[in-house]
Amino acid sequence: MEKSRVLIVGGTGYLGKRIVKASLAEGHETYVVHRPEIGVDIEKVQMLLSFKEKGAHLVEASFDDHQSLVNAVKLVDVVICAISGVHIRSHHILLQLNLVHAIKEAGNVKRFLPSEFGSDPARMMYAIEPGRVTFDDKMVVRKAIEEAKIPFTYISANCFAGYFLGGLCQPGHILPSRDSVTLLGDGNQKAIYVDEDDIAMYTIKTIDDPRTLNKTVYLRPPKNILSQREVVQVWEKLIGKELQKSSISEKDFLATLKEQDYAQQIGLGHYYHVCFEGCLANFEIGDDGLEATQLYPEVKYISVEDYMKRYL
Repeated sequence: MEKSRVLIVGGTGYLGKRIVKASLAEGHETYVVHRPEIGVDIEKVQMLLSFKEKGAHLVEASFDDHQSLVNAVKLVDVVICAISGVHIRSHHILLQLNLVHAIKEAGNVKRFLPSEFGSDPARMMYAIEPGRVTFDDKMVVRKAIEEAKIPFTYISANCFAGYFLGGLCQPGHILPSRDSVTLLGDGNQKAIYVDEDDIAMYTIKTIDDPRTLNKTVYLRPPKNILSQREVVQVWEKLIGKELQKSSISEKDFLATLKEQDYAQQIGLGHYYHVCFEGCLANFEIGDDGLEATQLYPEVKYISVEDYMKRYL
């Protein structure tokens, strides 16, 4: 089967650069959007040039120039959006809606993967403020995609390993302590941690797969469905030492959350749902969803233990 041509928007971002790499590794003709307003961001320019050296095509397009987006979309069969959610809210949703309009006008796209890659927003309608805004935004984008009758795949990648495992699931930490850890509640709620390169590879695997058309694909590597307490145990085994443990109650965590600025409240809200409520692993995948490791057993995903060896 001929492989689809892929356009990646947000290709210099944290996950985007990995999706570019995976697309090229899987033999797709790969196009990466670069914006004319890149300015003097030399690191992004060098990254784009490194993609070009590996065989990617660079396409100049701007969210402020609708026709340039349409022209870029017309070059490919599949569009993947990986723009970061750290933009101001209205900006982030506007960019994606602009892209949806361009895809609809171009009329040639066989599959669109919007920027999701976290918890399934359709299951997060009860999320606390202000964090629920990110899920509400994703649902607005989904509605626009489905109303435009654009074929899609949604990727629910759960927890990025670098953000959660590195800090032993503690907000604000990205390196594991060798001395102590604070458990969120009893530390027993299961979550799901996925290596960022594995997220990218599973994402690329879905794009030409008829089984994933108009479905949500959940990334649930069986070895990586662990509680915070179990993640800590993996680390203790690796370092041969038991950490000193304290815990923060749900009530105290929510009180601390309210004292933070807007952006931090959003981040802490996500930790609350993952680590206190177990929102990632407390449901069965229904008929509208599929599980990536079952679809693609040939992908040798990185286990939590192997991921954490890098911190030794």
